[in-house]
Amino acid sequence: MLAISEQDIKARIERDNPWWSSAPDGIPEAALQRRVYFPPFKTLALDFTVKRATILLGPRRVGKTVIIKQLVHDAILDGINPRSILYAGIDAPIYSGLPLEKFISFMPADSNGQRLVIFDEIQYLINWEVHMKDLVDNYPNIKFVATGSAAAALRLKSRESGAGRFSEFMLPPLTFYEFLLFTGKDEKLMIKGDSGWYVSTDINALNEEFVNYLNYGGYPEVVLSESVRKNAEQFIRNDIIDKVLLKDLPSLYGINEIQQLNKLFSFLAYNSGNEASLENIAQQSGLAKPTIKRYIDYLESAFLIIKLTTVDDNCRTMKRERNFKIYLNNPSMRAALFAPINSNDSDNIGHLAESAIFSQWQHSAGFRQLRYARWRNEGEVDIVFLTPNDQRPLWIGEIKWSDRIQKQFGEETEAIRTLLRNHKSINAVVFTTKTFEKAVNVENRPMRILPSSLYCYTIGRNITARLEKAAQVAATNEQ
Repeated sequence: MLAISEQDIKARIERDNPWWSSAPDGIPEAALQRRVYFPPFKTLALDFTVKRATILLGPRRVGKTVIIKQLVHDAILDGINPRSILYAGIDAPIYSGLPLEKFISFMPADSNGQRLVIFDEIQYLINWEVHMKDLVDNYPNIKFVATGSAAAALRLKSRESGAGRFSEFMLPPLTFYEFLLFTGKDEKLMIKGDSGWYVSTDINALNEEFVNYLNYGGYPEVVLSESVRKNAEQFIRNDIIDKVLLKDLPSLYGINEIQQLNKLFSFLAYNSGNEASLENIAQQSGLAKPTIKRYIDYLESAFLIIKLTTVDDNCRTMKRERNFKIYLNNPSMRAALFAPINSNDSDNIGHLAESAIFSQWQHSAGFRQLRYARWRNEGEVDIVFLTPNDQRPLWIGEIKWSDRIQKQFGEETEAIRTLLRNHKSINAVVFTTKTFEKAVNVENRPMRILPSSLYCYTIGRNITARLEKAAQVAATNEQ
């Protein structure tokens, strides 16, 4: 059998870099709608004054490769020589085992000035972080960018081996704000309110769009393509979930019992938003507790799930973790695995709304400070935000998909009032509903009551609005 020739590798690289001969016309992705994350990512990735590689992390199918190609397009328009930009998809079999440094030798001889080298799906190269660190050290005139789908695993390696040499950028699923932008409904349904909050011109229409978002709205390709949207369940299940469960996680962690992993994920997806423990999952799934714990870590590392830990009514974290909640990183995965929901499916929408709201928080620095509170006598509050330094509760929230609070205010706010009485540090409360909206005071603290769809939109829009400034500040601090 013959080894792959250098000539064949070079031919593949030339095919994957069409802008070398037809820039910028050879980049069809440039015409696609851009995510709101693109400007801050571009600011970070094309800052040649910072001698760091930019690592774009995120789940499968959230648009990482599209953003990369759009970056190439803008870099050319900004004056970088097209023949000084190289892109390589590391998951291509022809590149198997090829050192990253070798790719630089395939750049055209007339590449000059600032150079940009991009490695897509870098997790498929063993010890990628060591290779990338050496490149950053040895090629100070090249800006390196890499992407990867196993976000947590990549982040861990980048921090262990790339301290001071890598800058991370997390690309989550589409926010509800982006979903409305992509579908052309944002200007029609939303207007800016006071103090960073937003108001809907038609809450019933917004709720309809929110249900669509829960069913298929986390993936740009599904939202933008009518043909894909008609078969969204198969696209999400086959092209995203199955590839992560059957390919990514087994190859990264050496998992042999793929059937068990798949079974556990299906169980967690069906019960998204419900409180769980290793004991009750073991009883229901038949898996051993150590296996469950390990697989949950793997699923979280691949950004299929979000694990939320609990605090008690004193907002103290338990020394021994007994209970936790699992949310889907992208709520539309549940519809793909089981069945789409409708606006009258209150119980499932309530849990998926929680998943969607936590998903919006992923790009916020405060994401790691979110907990839920649970204590004796069935007291529970869905969201507790703890201050980073002293772990005191700063604000709390309750997520609902009903308007019962209009008639049962005391009953619906009982757990909230317990926490407010116990913690003077809490300065604000959010309570979400289906359609009802009002500003009130509870225990002398302000509580904003608003629809879940509106709160989900507000979180996503406010967080993404701060990204451009944050990227610029981070780039300045790293110089």
